[in-house]
Amino acid sequence: MTGSSIPLAPAAFSYPGHGGNAGTGVAICHGFTGSPLSVLPWAEDLAARGFAVSVPLLPGHGTDWRDLARHGWQDWYNAFEAAYLTLAARTRDCFVAGLSMGGTIALRTAARHDVAGVVAVNPGLSFYDRRVRIIGALKYLQRTTVPVQEQNPTASPTEDGDYSLTPLEAVHQLSRLFNATRRELPAVRAPALVFKSETDVVVPPSSLALLRKRLGSRELDVVRLPHSGHVATLDVDAPLIFEESARFFLARAAAGQRSPSDLPALSAPFPASAAPPPSPATESL
Repeated sequence: MTGSSIPLAPAAFSYPGHGGNAGTGVAICHGFTGSPLSVLPWAEDLAARGFAVSVPLLPGHGTDWRDLARHGWQDWYNAFEAAYLTLAARTRDCFVAGLSMGGTIALRTAARHDVAGVVAVNPGLSFYDRRVRIIGALKYLQRTTVPVQEQNPTASPTEDGDYSLTPLEAVHQLSRLFNATRRELPAVRAPALVFKSETDVVVPPSSLALLRKRLGSRELDVVRLPHSGHVATLDVDAPLIFEESARFFLARAAAGQRSPSDLPALSAPFPASAAPPPSPATESL
């Protein structure tokens, strides 16, 4: 994430924007048990392109797993919603985005506010483990569990502020967030872009199926990530996420103001000699 060998401490990230893209805001939400470090390269890439960016640190995250158990899902949602509203108040167009649970929270925000668009990376709406159905009782018998581990990770190990233990009370809250968001998906009217890893041991394919079935927006594009695991923003396909999400933000921000032929080119922070990224495999409803 940086050139330093010293791990960064989990903290919120904010950038005011610069140049022609400063009027476009992107509020990004990190995932469950993680921290802004898991989406920091994405946020920094957007900031380098001139976008105004805000990544809050959700309550109970970036500290200790015991702290996570003391906060409910409404605390997580409210913290991100506040960050979005603050950014939206000072930008012309404001988007929401997120990774995993952060994608879930971004979708719920899009259902409740007039966002310019929503981008979600491996958003969660369901679980692999069926025991979540009895999590309300199970949490009294078992206090914690360990995070799901990828057997053959494609990304190098990183320090992204993730917890080594997960309190089942927090998993119960996550389940309640999923339920609440599924109910509100029909209210989402903004265009949506979803990135989905082909190998994801955390979020099952049923989450994407639920999103396709219930999303109110007629504009849903799905970009497959063939080489990445769950935390794709730190994995092999991260440059593809950065490039295509920036393209989405620019196109959607400009669509209401200019004709398609006048859409601005990407002001990517890559050297001019760099080869262009490969075209993604995209699905549309």
